[in-house]
Amino acid sequence: MIKALGKTALTGDVEIAMGKDGLPTTFVPGRNIFFFTSAAAIAYRRGIKHLVGGMCETDYSGYPDCRDDTLKSLQVSLNLGLDARFIIDTPLMWRDKAATWALAEALGGAALVDLIVEETHSCYRGDRATRHDWGYGCAACPACKLRANGWARYKAARP
Repeated sequence: MIKALGKTALTGDVEIAMGKDGLPTTFVPGRNIFFFTSAAAIAYRRGIKHLVGGMCETDYSGYPDCRDDTLKSLQVSLNLGLDARFIIDTPLMWRDKAATWALAEALGGAALVDLIVEETHSCYRGDRATRHDWGYGCAACPACKLRANGWARYKAARP
C-alpha cells in the first residue's frame, strides 16, 4: 500500500539524494500521516487515547510529516474527524540522536541499549547484514549517518 503512494528511495529503486523539491528522495509523502490515521482508527475501537511516534525534529531528514507542527495539526484533525480525544505523543521530538541513546540507557541500562543496537535499524537501504557499534546498516545513507553520529556523540559524553 505504501508503495502506491509514489516511487521513492524507500519504496523503489531510486537513488538516495536531495530531490528537486528540496526533500530527500527517501521522503514517502503522507507516510506518517497514514500510519497515525490507521493507528487512530484501531485505537478508537479499542478505547486507546495515546498514539506514540518516534520521530524527531532535532536531527532528521527534513520530512514535513515528522515536524511537531504537522503532528499537532494531525492530532486536532483526528480528534475532530473521529470525535475523540487522542494525544499524539512524540517523546523524542526535541532530542537529538545522542540524547535518544542516553534516554535509552537511563530507562533500561546497558541491556536496553544493547537490545536497540541488535534488534532495530534505521538504514534506508534496509541493510541488516553489516553490523557496526551503533547497530546494523549501510553506514552511507542519511539515516545511518545520523545514527552513527548520534552514537559517537553519546559514547563520547559517557565517562
